Amino acid sequence: MIRCVRLWTGEDGNSHFEEGSIDLEPGARGDWLSAKPAAASVSFQETAPGGAFAWHRAPVRQLVITLSGTLDFQTREGEHFMLHPGDILLAEDTCGSGHSWRLTDGSPWRRAYVVLEPGAEVPFRVASKS
Repeated sequence: MIRCVRLWTGEDGNSHFEEGSIDLEPGARGDWLSAKPAAASVSFQETAPGGAFAWHRAPVRQLVITLSGTLDFQTREGEHFMLHPGDILLAEDTCGSGHSWRLTDGSPWRRAYVVLEPGAEVPFRVASKS
């Protein structure tokens, strides 16, 4: 399972999140594979340890793949979620009140941005509520 957090703008204009995973199916050699969402570009970025970013929205619909660093994300309603190395953020809050984040460990935040093509389907599956 690859953990994924979806961040989107609700009808109230605020960012909300839900935890889930990237849907995988059995593949060759015992691997598990996802569908291939259409991507417009891939880029990489690094933020020094201790970094933070005040209230903002996602500039485009994108996947953000954390390579290193642990982050605390917050919505305007005070909801928090953590991202760890190996987690994926499906950032869809391109309008509304936005979110903020801060690094919580001594590592830099290294990440890959995968900008999605308009209408691209992402194999996100919401975690079951138990």
